[in-house]
Amino acid sequence: MNRKLTQLAAHRQQLIAKAAAQRTALRQDLVPWHARLALVDRGVAILQYVGRHPIMMLGAAILLAALRPQRSGKWLQRGWLAWQVGRRLRRS
Repeated sequence: MNRKLTQLAAHRQQLIAKAAAQRTALRQDLVPWHARLALVDRGVAILQYVGRHPIMMLGAAILLAALRPQRSGKWLQRGWLAWQVGRRLRRS
């Protein structure tokens, strides 16, 4: 029984060391993705903020239309699309 416990303890130590090595390798593999994922996180945070404050989107659209009436149609379409995407993401 003692021999079996010793083997199990040794095997456990090997698994712990292997898991630590895998975590280190994964951390190194994810370094190039850090900046991209941070950008995605920021985009999601912005969408959540806009979803909680939709009146700000309307105010921005009105301000944009007043400042640049020629381009307001394009931006209003983009804003409408962003609002719809935000609603669908909230439903999911």
